[in-house]
Amino acid sequence: MATKPPPPPAEEKLLLDSFLCFAIYSAGHAFNQFYRPLLDAIGLTYPQYLVMVALWTQNDQTVKALGDKLLLDSSTLTPLLKRLESAGHLTRMRDPADERQVRVRLTATGRALKNQAKSIPVCVQGTLGLSSSDLKRVQADVLGIRDRLLSAKA
Repeated sequence: MATKPPPPPAEEKLLLDSFLCFAIYSAGHAFNQFYRPLLDAIGLTYPQYLVMVALWTQNDQTVKALGDKLLLDSSTLTPLLKRLESAGHLTRMRDPADERQVRVRLTATGRALKNQAKSIPVCVQGTLGLSSSDLKRVQADVLGIRDRLLSAKA
């Protein structure tokens, strides 16, 4: 019967290369750098792009529903929405059925922007060199990590 190797010394656990959180953080930073020129070409920042993708998927949402999907609170989301509204991509209006809710809807300009953005996910996948099934697997793994961490803080 083979014996297990001893666990690494505690000092080795304090190396950046051993931190999963740093790997994810630095990959996120690399994603932001990669996306920047693609999004500059269509006049969006990455957070604005995420808002637009959420609205292209389902138009006419409340600010609360958008915040829940994007994991953003209203104090972060509202300035993003104001900038997108100023750019003519969406409108924000009080819900006539419930004045406490603000509804967000794409304008014709915002809907048309989707055509310019269609190539971005293809470009990202091509650069990553992952098959569709591998991409879905990696995404599921990362989302599982995120969900476990969010559950742990509750």
